[in-house]
This record gives sequence, structure tokens and C-alpha cells, in this order.
Amino acid sequence: MYGFIRVGSALPKCKLADCIYNTEELIQILQQANEKQIQILVFPELSITAYTCGDLFFQHSLLEYAEKGLNDIVKASQNTDVFAVVGIPVVIDNQLFNCAVAIYKGNILGVVPKSYLPNYSEFQEKRWFSPAKQLLSNEIVLCGQKVPVGTDFIFKAEQIPYCKIGIEICEDLWSVIPPSSYQALSGATILLNPSASNELASKYDYRKQLISQQSSRCIAAYVYSSSGVGESTQDMVFSGHGLIYENGTLLKESERFIKETQLIYADVDLELLQNDRMKNTTFSENQYCHTAFREITFSMKPQTNIEELQRIVKPHPFIPENNEYLDKRCQDIFNIQVAGLARRIEHTKAKSVVVGISGGLDSTLALLVSVKACDYLGISAKHVIGITMPGFGTTDRTYQNALSLMEALGIQTREISIQKAALQHFEDIGHDASIHDVTYENTQARERTQILMDIANKENGFVVGTGDLSELALGWATYNGDHMSMYGVNAGVPKTLIRVLVRWIAEYGSLSQKANEILLDVLDTPVSPELLPPDEKGNINQKTEEIVGPYELHDFFLYYVVRFGFSPSKILFLAEYAFKGEYERETLLKWLKNFYHRFFMQQFKRSCMPDGPKVGTISLSPRGDWRMPSDAFNHVWVEEVNKL
Repeated sequence: MYGFIRVGSALPKCKLADCIYNTEELIQILQQANEKQIQILVFPELSITAYTCGDLFFQHSLLEYAEKGLNDIVKASQNTDVFAVVGIPVVIDNQLFNCAVAIYKGNILGVVPKSYLPNYSEFQEKRWFSPAKQLLSNEIVLCGQKVPVGTDFIFKAEQIPYCKIGIEICEDLWSVIPPSSYQALSGATILLNPSASNELASKYDYRKQLISQQSSRCIAAYVYSSSGVGESTQDMVFSGHGLIYENGTLLKESERFIKETQLIYADVDLELLQNDRMKNTTFSENQYCHTAFREITFSMKPQTNIEELQRIVKPHPFIPENNEYLDKRCQDIFNIQVAGLARRIEHTKAKSVVVGISGGLDSTLALLVSVKACDYLGISAKHVIGITMPGFGTTDRTYQNALSLMEALGIQTREISIQKAALQHFEDIGHDASIHDVTYENTQARERTQILMDIANKENGFVVGTGDLSELALGWATYNGDHMSMYGVNAGVPKTLIRVLVRWIAEYGSLSQKANEILLDVLDTPVSPELLPPDEKGNINQKTEEIVGPYELHDFFLYYVVRFGFSPSKILFLAEYAFKGEYERETLLKWLKNFYHRFFMQQFKRSCMPDGPKVGTISLSPRGDWRMPSDAFNHVWVEEVNKL
């Protein structure tokens, strides 16, 4: 469903060398996984025997009962719809191999031997096992089935697009070039690792970094299952660590040192992975270096009735939820904005920077960036010329906030009303000033831009743009009005993140108490261009989000449209999940349709947008991430929305 597939990591309670007990435990977990609609499941390394059997691996009885246990698991799998990977020692070519066996619906699909055997420090695997490179046969008989054996397998679910599975075992991941790298280059989107990684101080963090990095480099999902506390504690201790990553992002993690069985699972987005692979030319350029793989197909139907998605879908994808990470993200973004503007000031040898100050969020952030850029260059904040330009819709609240903030930050302050100039222009073009249409609004926006540009010329400076990424996506700007500047510092920052940045600066920006109070009031002010007269009480009469829709929805749509190219139906599905209890389906559909309409119709404004720094994963600059013809039709997308 929508490219999602449910994967799981099983962490069974085990008994050392007790194949009978372990088999029963694995079968119970397999059945439980099937009930939870898990489609791909990995057990720990040597899960039927346990990992720390030592010289017992040379005992015929252990090997015999291990195969009997495997046979019981294979039979049990007939009544499930789970692709499972089980660990077992297997005798092949008069050698013993540490193997992962892929099972589906009563069939053994393939046997994968471990490529790299650790034989250092506490590990002695070469005492019992042979590495995969010493394998002579490419086919064996196991549990009465003739099955392929080797490390050159990709397991493909024929009926599920992009579902290709690669398997490596424990130490393989720790090698210089893990086998999963080649598997990914051959198309594997899901990488499984049955492991037995003992615990050491700090090894936990390194293990997570390793899996996260491999998942990211391979643009793949990585499902990891490591042996638990039932292993021998003679010389090592195992914690039972399960991890599920998707392109570097942790989807699910088990608790460690738990005595009982654990089963973790998450829904991996195969469409997301495929989209990133298509866009990442570095990934595709490496495909020539891989060796040939045998593709083993099996028939698995995609899930169509998942009751609840097992992954986090954040309603605000541009904003980290972790406070520590949020602080670092805000610091990085603000520094990128500051460094970009400072470099432009140096390059142009500008004597000033000119910013239009409205008392709203966007101009507030642009002003803060400008002041910090001066500080970064070691010059006075007086190089910043802030201009407030009251018009027909300016309220006392935003007007006072604009003046007070400029004064608190110590910049040059100017006030130039646009009302007389706008009225003169209405007279010149024959427009009735009582008709509050687009001409009435855009005249004011262009008059303000003319003032800013002319003062920048007069003061040997340049205009700093205030418009943000969300406004660019929706085209919510007057062409050649507030749409234009010499450098747009907010061009890469969506509206939801603008709000977070301003609040962060208020908390950590070392500003005066007065400045912080103003910032907090700006945050509490409704977003508005203030181009229509205030209401009878003097309050803002033109609220942007009532006209174009909530910015939190449009930022959500923007993220999934541009970052991953998802279809409208999938974006609606994700939005319903992310905003459950906040917006009805009809409301989401209304604004999604509006998003596609504006996003396509307003591309011409983005085609000639000013320079500005990219700060995150999405940019709409025609010179950067987004190259879209201005006359493209949205028929395909709107048609799909209309059918939802």
C-alpha cells in the first residue's frame, strides 16, 4: 500500500545449544509476526543453535537437530506470509559455514554463508567456520529441498514494486566494503543482517552509527537483529539489539538486556528509497562496479489493509522534534543565512543593506540575519537601514513592533508612508481606490519595493529580500514587488521553520529583554500582507492562512511533493495520518488541491527569483534544486486529487 512494506527484527529468548527450545521460540515469533502483518523478518545469527556454542559446533547431534529445527520452521512458514531469515550452521563441501537461510511459505529460497569471519580479540569464528569465499558448491540439499547457496543473491518479491532483499551476516557489515554495498548497487532496497554483536562500553553507539551510515550510503532500509542475553556469558555479554533504519533514519529500536522475547517492526517506504536512488546520480554511477547477482523471485502480495502505519509521520517535517537537535538545526540555518549575506556584502562592497520591516515574521528574521551579518563582518549595525512603510492595511500592532524592533537592534530607522504614492498611482492608471482588488493590493507591494530599491541605490547598498520558501511554493508574492530583491535570505526557509527560528533567537540570541518581548509578540501576530484596511477594531483584516490555507499543511505538501515526488493520493494518506484529529479529510483535500493549483500556476515567479542560500533539503531556486517549466500543466495531479 503506497509503497510501504512492514519489516521486523526478532530478538528471541534463547537457550544455548538447545535447538528444540529455540526452534519452538522462533516458530512462535514467526506466527506472531504474521499476525502483525510483518512481511519481512530477520532473526539473530545462528538463532537455532545460539551463537556461543564453541566446539559444540563440531558435535553431530547439534548439527542434526539444527537442521531438524530448520525443517520445522520451514513447515510452519507454510501458513504465514512472512519472508524470514534464520541463522544456522550448515555443512557444505566438507566445511562448516555460518549461514542465513531465507524462507518463504514452506520453501527455502536460498542459503547465504557469512563472508567475513572475525578472528580477533574475543572472536574465534575461524576455529569452527569457513568464510564464504571457500564455498565450492552453488547448490545444496537442505531439509530435503534442493536450494541455491552463495553470497550473490537478491531476493525479489515479484508483486511488490522495488522490493528486493539482500542479506549479510554480522561482521560482514564491519568490513571495509560490506557485501550489502554491492547488493544495494544490484537493486536491493531492504538489507537484512542476522547478527551476534556482544556488548562493550561505547560499542552500542558505534553500532548504531555503522548501521545508520550503511543505510544512508546504500539508500536502503537496514534491518538488524542481534543475539540476546540467553547467550553464554563466559567471556562476553549480549544484549539483544534490534534496529530498523531507512536511508539513515532510525524507524524503530529495541530495548537492550531484556530477558524476554522482543519483536520490533516498522513500515519501510520503498517508493521513498526508489525516488532518492533515481535522483542521486552518485549512486547510479557506482552500479558498474558490482558483480553479477542471482535474482531469486518469490510471490508475495502487497498489504492493502494495514490498520495503523508503523512509522512516525511528522506533521512538521522541516522541524526536528528532539530539542538538542532542534537547537543545532536552528544554529546551522541561521549561520548559513548570515554567512551567505555577509559574503554578498563583502563581494558587492555594499555600504549598506536595506530591509523592509513590516512587523511580521519574515521581515523580522531577515532583519535579525542582517544585523548578525554586520556583527560577523565586524561592522556597525548602523549599516542596516530598516524601513517601515505604512499602507492602507497597516495595523498599529505591527507598526509599533516594526519601529520598536529596529530601535532595539540599533539600526538606522526610516518611516515612509506609501499611501499618497499609491493614491496618486490609482489616479494615474484610473483605478477606483474603493475597489479592493488585486490592483489595489499589488500597487502597494510594488510601491514598497520601489522605495527599497531606490534607497538602496541612494545609499550604495542592496535590498535584502524577506520572502520565504512557503511563499515561493505558493506564489504568495507580488511579481516584481515583494517577490524581488538583491538577496533573499529566507528563500530556503519554510514558514513553519521561520517561526521556530525567530523563537530560537528570542531564547538564545543574546538580545535585549525589550527585543525579545517584541519577537514574542511578532510570533503571536497572525500572518498577513496587510494590504487591505483593518477591521472596525483596528485589527488585521487579511489573514493569509484563511486565504491560501494553513502553512503547516502547505509545508507538509511541499516536502513530500518536491523531496520525494509522491502522488497526491499518497500525500493525502500521509497527511491524514500526520494530522489525525486536527483536520478533516475534506479540509486536507481542499488545501491539497489549492497547493497543486498555485504550485504550478506560480512557477513563473520562481523562474526569476533572486539569489538566496539553500539551508535544507529543499530549494526552489531555478539555479539550484528545482527546474520546472513555467507553462507546465497540473492536469494529471489535479485529476488524481479530484478522484480522492
